[in-house]
Amino acid sequence: MSDPDYKSKRVRERIKLSLPVRVHCRETAQHEWTEMSRLVDVTPFGACFSLTRPTERGRLLHLTLPMPRQLRCFDHIEDQYRVWALVCHVSAGREFAGEARYEVGVAFTGKHPPASYVKEPSTLYEADSVSAEDNLWRVREMERPSAAARSEQTRLQMAVNVRVEVFDAEGRVTASEQTVTENISRRGAAVWTTLQVERGRFVRLSSTETGLAIVAVVRAARSGADGIPRLHLEFIDKRWPLEGIE
Repeated sequence: MSDPDYKSKRVRERIKLSLPVRVHCRETAQHEWTEMSRLVDVTPFGACFSLTRPTERGRLLHLTLPMPRQLRCFDHIEDQYRVWALVCHVSAGREFAGEARYEVGVAFTGKHPPASYVKEPSTLYEADSVSAEDNLWRVREMERPSAAARSEQTRLQMAVNVRVEVFDAEGRVTASEQTVTENISRRGAAVWTTLQVERGRFVRLSSTETGLAIVAVVRAARSGADGIPRLHLEFIDKRWPLEGIE
């Protein structure tokens, strides 16, 4: 006699399938990239794979893969399964360009993205609940830390020599600038720069003195009261060590 609870549990277990997957990411309305990868494992609710490009928890990616039909929640007769996926986990990579790999875990969210994503691709989301109708994850926009919470971080008003590097859709450095920070904390920095980089793009910030390189996402690009343009960066793959500069 079969046990329905056991069968349900088996369906939800991770299945090791090295299937090819096409990953499409829109960092901003003007910048997007596509990368081919292979699954590490998969369930009807999500999957794991690696990327050479960075992403962050809360981003939406569009996947195209030859998913086994018994694991799909829709499009059972299509050759390819095209599904939106929420990034739930990203392991830290050593580099941005080159041979570094980022292991990414995603939750499947459906056939169409939220309206807010269409308007602003850099919107961050978090998983809400699994729909009883189609077994897909529902998402809601992620709440950003308040200004008070951000101000609690140790932020040093000092000039640290850094290089900002911008990458194209192929992961190649297309622009870079030697500059200094306006302020810096373990989790982020404000950097004076003439580089034109939109909110939502990923860049690399490196120290010319220590050789440290950190991947960061642009949270804001603005000019201050002094008229000098700045990028406000949040580090996503590691923390900036403040020992020795505090």
